[in-house]
Amino acid sequence: MKALTLTPGLVNLADLEHVYREEAAVRVDRAAEPAIRQAAERVAKAARGSDAVYGVNTGFGKLASVKIAADDTETLQRNLILSHCCGVGEPLDRTTTRLMMVLKLLSLGRGASGVRLEVLQLIEACLDKGVTPVIPSQGSVGASGDLAPLAHMTAVLIGEGEAIFEGNRLAGAEALAKAGLEPIVLGPKEGLGLINGTQFSTACALVGLFDAWRLAEATLVTASLSTDAIMGSTAPLLAGIHELRGHRGQIEVARIMRDIMTGSQIRESHREGDTRVQDPYCIRCQPQVAGACVDLLRMAATTLEIEANAATDNPLVLVDVDRIVSGGNFHAEPVAFAADQIALAVAELGAISQRRIALMVDPTLSFDLPPFLAKDPGLNSGMMIAEVTTAALMSENKHLANPCSTDSTPTSANQEDHVSMAAHGARRLHRMTANLSHILGVELLCAIAGIEHRAPLETSPALQSVIARLREEVPALEEDRYLAPDLETAADLVRSRVLVSVLSNEHMIKLGAADAAG
Repeated sequence: MKALTLTPGLVNLADLEHVYREEAAVRVDRAAEPAIRQAAERVAKAARGSDAVYGVNTGFGKLASVKIAADDTETLQRNLILSHCCGVGEPLDRTTTRLMMVLKLLSLGRGASGVRLEVLQLIEACLDKGVTPVIPSQGSVGASGDLAPLAHMTAVLIGEGEAIFEGNRLAGAEALAKAGLEPIVLGPKEGLGLINGTQFSTACALVGLFDAWRLAEATLVTASLSTDAIMGSTAPLLAGIHELRGHRGQIEVARIMRDIMTGSQIRESHREGDTRVQDPYCIRCQPQVAGACVDLLRMAATTLEIEANAATDNPLVLVDVDRIVSGGNFHAEPVAFAADQIALAVAELGAISQRRIALMVDPTLSFDLPPFLAKDPGLNSGMMIAEVTTAALMSENKHLANPCSTDSTPTSANQEDHVSMAAHGARRLHRMTANLSHILGVELLCAIAGIEHRAPLETSPALQSVIARLREEVPALEEDRYLAPDLETAADLVRSRVLVSVLSNEHMIKLGAADAAG
């Protein structure tokens, strides 16, 4: 696969999603090399000087007042990495780890970290040859950078730690050797430049965002199916209602649902004579809820695109004014807020979907659908417990959506006395989007069963194509059967965008990263 050239400071979310999903090899735009070299030369000069420069010839954190001899510079950086390899827990998955490495490349490529070009080239080579560091997923508070996770990444570069190569978990030095690569000896500030930064938190948050976009797309399809299944009114989708409020996401969601449902015989069959004045909120307020979630995800996307392009280590080399300055760009508060925003959107998309499922399986509310969508109810339980499962997942996501960014605990002898908690705030998103995909998968199964109950009336042509695609893999539930595989298949279809892909472009809003970045 041809390497993707990325320009530090100018990378968009679409490129990063491509890196994540396709495991693309990456090259930093060679136009960035002069700035990288200048910053490295400035750090080397400082290392030779007598003035104390944090992280170059001093200790770290509370030990910043301890001066380090020039002869000990390499030992200082190596010790920094080894001492900070304190992560615990399950390893981060391969694709997110690779994204984290790319984000570190982009940060170093800004030419403000003082890290030599050779270090960037080794990271590029690891990505190209498939050397993936083993990164324990717990241990960062998102403050002085994601220190522990990034230390585990850096350990492999110096021939320590562990890495996955060709499917095998190996010692870092062995993985490099098998890939034909040599470990690097870190120069002044390079260890600090590699482990200071928000790249672990940002990578996890980006993965949460990418998956949440896909599920936001899918919810427009499942919501439209559910509306037809319960013979819900489409009057609440009228453009004039949403234009009077003015929120972009709400306007777009209503438009898409109108488009998707155009041509439904089911809708036309009860346009006259339906005695229901108003549907429950889970049907009537879909544009307001899903639209607000879309807008929230867009805000998070803007923050994360900026962060992906940022120089976030400390100190930073300001070449233009010939200064090395200590600051706090490593503090991951923006990422923590973005992760919390994504979590709220994911939880709410699941909450309203679960209520639509509950509506469809309840015979007192579902407008003539059989109890629990079962054939021969009583003998068969149909989707009774599938709905209970979605209630469990919805409740779990509500719990997980509690903010992480409002938490803080002092660390490092009170030197780092306010922290963002971005790391676990971002990490939880993987679990939340997995839960949401299962909720939407059950909604898909229920809504299609409800629509098929309306035969010979048919839903819209667009939604008929969705039904046909699901039925290629999941047959109709004629009698009770072992349902777990059906639920997993439906969730997989939701996650993969297969259902969205059967719709024409004009039926879909561009909820993806490129649209968010715009």
